[in-house]
Amino acid sequence: MKNLSILIILVATLLSCKSTSSLSSKSQSLFNGKDLSGWHVDVPEMDNNANAINPFIMRNGMLVSLGTPGGHLITDKIYQNYRLEIEYRFAGKPGNCGVLVHASTPRALYKMFPKSLEVQMMHENAGDFWCIVEDITVPDMEKRRGPKENWGITEGKERRIINLTDGSEKPLGEWNSMTIECVGNAIKVWVNGDLVNYGTNCTTDKAQIAVQAEGSEVEFRKLMLRSIKKLTE
Repeated sequence: MKNLSILIILVATLLSCKSTSSLSSKSQSLFNGKDLSGWHVDVPEMDNNANAINPFIMRNGMLVSLGTPGGHLITDKIYQNYRLEIEYRFAGKPGNCGVLVHASTPRALYKMFPKSLEVQMMHENAGDFWCIVEDITVPDMEKRRGPKENWGITEGKERRIINLTDGSEKPLGEWNSMTIECVGNAIKVWVNGDLVNYGTNCTTDKAQIAVQAEGSEVEFRKLMLRSIKKLTE
């Protein structure tokens, strides 16, 4: 059934392309391999606990999310129309993490998550969308999100949109590649070369990018951003 969903999504992609875009030949790494320049940390536990550690560190030239305490590492800059190429792995136990695109208002959900659209990295669920006070539309919506009357973007609502594939992730401990492409109000996600999610009508089209600390240690050896220029028809 997921193969049928992939076919549906590919057709929808072609039908929705009313304009073309051009990928820049220039790219920029979002981390420098030395420190967290260009980012800021939002970890609620650090507000009042002097002993709380920063869960985001640089180690051996890699950006590492230690997983706890929970929070987010957020770019200082706002980005729009781009392709983000990521290489990551769970170095120890499998667990949870995610990259948030179009991240804006801090702690908008559960006093923790910034208003955003999450691209899930949770082991065996990579590529799911989670709506965090922002929304998006995908083909086959009710099958992938549940009954329409339960949809929502805040606490207690059906915010998860299941990805299209099984088996796209590498075995635990190996490096995965993820590509997130944001153009206008559309978002596409690939995991290890497989198109795993595609949505349109996102309720925003620009903001910051964030990485989660959500319980598990995750290493990032690549967060490379390339701008995309939208061209008129």
